[in-house]
Amino acid sequence: MSRKMKNKIVTNLLIERIAAEGKCVGHHEGKVVFVQNVAPGDVVDIRVTRGKSSFLEGEAIHFHEYSKDRVNAFCSHFGTCGGCKWQHINYDLQQTYKRQQVVDQFTRIGKIEIPEVKPIIGSAHTQYYRNKLDFTFSNNRWLTREEINSGEDFERNALGFHIPKMFDKIIDIEHCYLQGGISNEVRNQLRDFARTHQLSFYDIRKQEGLLRNLIIRSSSTGETMVIVQFGANEAGPIQLVMNFLQEKFPSITSLLYIVNLKKNETFHDLDVITFSGKDFIEEEMEGLKFRIGPKSFYQTNSAQAYELYKVTRDFAELNGDEIVYDLYTGTGTIANFVAKQAKQVIGIEYVEAAIVDAKLNAQVNGLDNTLFYAGDMKDMLTDDFIAKHAKPDVIITDPPRAGMHEDVVNMLLKLEAPKIVYVSCNPATQARDVALLTEKYTVDKIQPVDMFPQTYHVENVVRLTLKS
Repeated sequence: MSRKMKNKIVTNLLIERIAAEGKCVGHHEGKVVFVQNVAPGDVVDIRVTRGKSSFLEGEAIHFHEYSKDRVNAFCSHFGTCGGCKWQHINYDLQQTYKRQQVVDQFTRIGKIEIPEVKPIIGSAHTQYYRNKLDFTFSNNRWLTREEINSGEDFERNALGFHIPKMFDKIIDIEHCYLQGGISNEVRNQLRDFARTHQLSFYDIRKQEGLLRNLIIRSSSTGETMVIVQFGANEAGPIQLVMNFLQEKFPSITSLLYIVNLKKNETFHDLDVITFSGKDFIEEEMEGLKFRIGPKSFYQTNSAQAYELYKVTRDFAELNGDEIVYDLYTGTGTIANFVAKQAKQVIGIEYVEAAIVDAKLNAQVNGLDNTLFYAGDMKDMLTDDFIAKHAKPDVIITDPPRAGMHEDVVNMLLKLEAPKIVYVSCNPATQARDVALLTEKYTVDKIQPVDMFPQTYHVENVVRLTLKS
């Protein structure tokens, strides 16, 4: 079937709605057709890229009509870079579809009886809202068809983002609308400096080259962290690069570097060297300070993180007497945020370095009613642990995209805490877990929060109350 359908042209396809993962849907000869970079209301011709017995996937090659809900994409890289796939859809409609995504995951997939899902809390900023971006150096820049067909030689060294589904191709970014401050200037000037001085950009296939990765973190307090990851331990060139950044950008408050000779860019097991400034930046929320180190996790939209945590705290309805368990606590941001309204908060997290940050943040803020433990959640949350720390009155859980392990869900059912507040960046796995919890719990509040404008991603908070 797939060979017969591939490259077939389907004409005058009406795009009807948005489905999971931001793909749009139409129908052709009884089959569902998934198409990217279109909007509901578009009428298009598509080339089939994948064909199955029950569905097709395709790319738009010609537009007969444009949707009334379309807007002009503001980024010159839109359509090639995979970062902001919904730039062409107006923001009000983006929010409508994200809320509907939550409804669909819970009612159609989870088959859960739920209250009315509240209107999504939209982001006041739909551009320059991220506080962290990762850029990759590459000696294999993505070339457009026009460049390839011209037969000319082009600059192949690039600093930017991976092309979707192509691990070794990097689109060279001129201006990114995701992060403000000095982010664009740092990236572009470092790239130009490296080209001028003929420093080697990383070859991901050969696993060699000096310049490998650039991470820029910023905070609402005006601080900036820049981390350069080098793929070769060459003292002279490393010093050259770091001196350039220090002198060119004196506003960088935390200038760090890493020598990474591994076959992947993860650096949680590597030493981070402070070249100048501090080894952390600080965020602030309701007077609380949160130190963010190079290995720390922090929500990448600071303003919306505050909205998310306020919803979480409101759903918990704390009066000061509760024992709160904060599962998958990370660097303890939620735990420390709600601590003043609780008797005690106990945070559990798999990553040991994150727990070090959580304890430090509690200390910085003078919080003496928090406890933090590192370990695998399904191994930590045991009868002995509960007996030692008392049974929770409220459980807050914010697991990774994969959701909670089945053993953790079973322990929550066994614990029978009066309230569970479940925060998730993936409503699909959240709905799966909540469906299991409805054996003993009722879903009584659902609040989506838009952390990532111009994308299909949505954060969601659910409150479950123990059945009487």
